[in-house]
Amino acid sequence: MSAAPPTDVLGYYAELLDDAERARLQSVRDTLEAHARPHLADWWEEAHSPEHLRPLLAALRLEDGDPSDAYVGFKHFEFSRVDASIATLYHGQVGMFRTVLREGGSPAQFEARDADILSFALTGCFALTEPDHGSDVASGLETTATRDGDTWTITGRKRWIGNAAISDVLLVVARDAADGAAKIFLVPRAADGVSVDDIRGKIALRMVRNGDIRLDRVRVPESDRLQRVDSFRDVSRILAQLRYVIGWNAAGMQTGAYEAALRYALGREQFGRPIAGFQLVQEKLARMLGNASATLALAVRLTELKRRGELTDAVAALAKSWAADRVRETVALGREIAGAEGIRVQHDVARFFADAEAVYTYEGTHEVNSLIVGRAITGLSAFTR
Repeated sequence: MSAAPPTDVLGYYAELLDDAERARLQSVRDTLEAHARPHLADWWEEAHSPEHLRPLLAALRLEDGDPSDAYVGFKHFEFSRVDASIATLYHGQVGMFRTVLREGGSPAQFEARDADILSFALTGCFALTEPDHGSDVASGLETTATRDGDTWTITGRKRWIGNAAISDVLLVVARDAADGAAKIFLVPRAADGVSVDDIRGKIALRMVRNGDIRLDRVRVPESDRLQRVDSFRDVSRILAQLRYVIGWNAAGMQTGAYEAALRYALGREQFGRPIAGFQLVQEKLARMLGNASATLALAVRLTELKRRGELTDAVAALAKSWAADRVRETVALGREIAGAEGIRVQHDVARFFADAEAVYTYEGTHEVNSLIVGRAITGLSAFTR
């Protein structure tokens, strides 16, 4: 039986997982340690997406069988404790893309593609956000789809779409020109009228190829419209299946930052001894471990609520807002411990420090999540519409 992570001070790893699940998670850890960690600094510096890892990860068969909710959560945790970009490379495919297709498509649409999705023979991404509409995309969706017989014509733009340039298929959310309702379409990236440009100059998730997508009168057959999505309420229903994941990602990132800071503190000497023995450094390490442990506990509870069908929008929003705050605090403490070396990507804490800014914004900004919670608390909406 593989050993539990040294930071699992609350014992969830041993309590919630069986031997087979722990073995699979160990295979994730071993693969990333061997094939990713030695190259992370260079990949980050070059903004290189390590898509070549996908066959190695697919070969681990992490999605086989009927995995427990805790195993799925810890899988997100293990990827995020190494690197948030690699977590997006893998889970953008088997998490987001697969979930949207499974929950929004017909059984036939999903079953025809699922094996290829899991093997990465067919790669995809989910295209919702637009250049002028992020938080308000539900009401402001501008990408349109016009039906003519059994063919739809899609025109619009999408932005910040993770893995877009390395995906075969884009799941595009568009507004039906006839009734104004949201629909989702399977759009081949190579289709006429589709162009994808990488977003350059990022300080976070540098290894993720976030795309700026243009769709100019792209023609898609009715058979490639997801058959169980007829409104934005359906889109929200699907995304609700993924909300609990942010807690696991946040816990994993904080754990990775804590482990990197601890390694540095034990190896760095000042005044004739390791800085890990200094009182103020130990206080920072204790706060980092406390934040990571508390976020992991939150993730476990969210997962249980999700399993029971009791995870509300307000609770998910509160958890995301709180966890993102803790990530920011934790990675900043790690950067402080590493001093000047903390701004160099070679020491890992710099990657976590930068990537925390993406976590703070995606899956709903801090401000929007706070207003969702505020509405639940007071019964009064601060949203203008």
